[in-house]
Amino acid sequence: MRIALLGYGKMGKEIEKISIERGHSISIIKDKNDTVTSIDNVDVAINFSTPDSAVDNIKLALNSSVPIICGTTGWLDDYEKIVEFSKKTNTSFLYSSNYSLGVNLFFDLNKKLAKLISSHKDYELKISETHHTEKLDKPSGTAITIAEDIINNSKYLSWTFEKNNTSEIEIESLRKANVPGTHSVTYSSEIDSIEIKHSAHNRKGFALGAVVAAEWIIDKKGVFNMSDVIKDPNLNF
Repeated sequence: MRIALLGYGKMGKEIEKISIERGHSISIIKDKNDTVTSIDNVDVAINFSTPDSAVDNIKLALNSSVPIICGTTGWLDDYEKIVEFSKKTNTSFLYSSNYSLGVNLFFDLNKKLAKLISSHKDYELKISETHHTEKLDKPSGTAITIAEDIINNSKYLSWTFEKNNTSEIEIESLRKANVPGTHSVTYSSEIDSIEIKHSAHNRKGFALGAVVAAEWIIDKKGVFNMSDVIKDPNLNF
């Protein structure tokens, strides 16, 4: 598989390493200061660029009829536009706020816990996320996904940084040196607390998931997310 790598920071370099380990080649690398107007002779693009360049990078791949995997967060105000653009170009697009297998299992557990506890009114909810100091967006895309999954399965209507009423989920965002990513969901009452938590030990899980998603999307058409990948019984993690 020939890969165009859009974004060459720490995640980009980890994706390059995993790709080569799995027998693929990196044909194109586009870093933040590079000018690339088209992508040729590649099978798939993987975008882990900055939030302000994500939309242009996604459109670059779609305009070149190259399926694209996107892991950049912080640009989702334009998500629906990209979905329509992908359909218009008849090119496949897959976005996930987190490509880690463990995090995607955490997503499923979070939804089930939200359903189970939704009828118990004594519990108040808080989401906490901690990342490295270089992460530009707050809250993390993963924390937003966690919050939206709870909203779809409970009484909560929105999320906020400062909780003002019982219909809002409070998200705490912390930035500390050398933290790949930690997310927790805590339900607290006067008598006890229930917490689920995922802690990444390094970036390898994120990079591996992105490369597996790139392998999976070849020869497919449509708009997908990581749950589509994980549901495939033939998945090769």
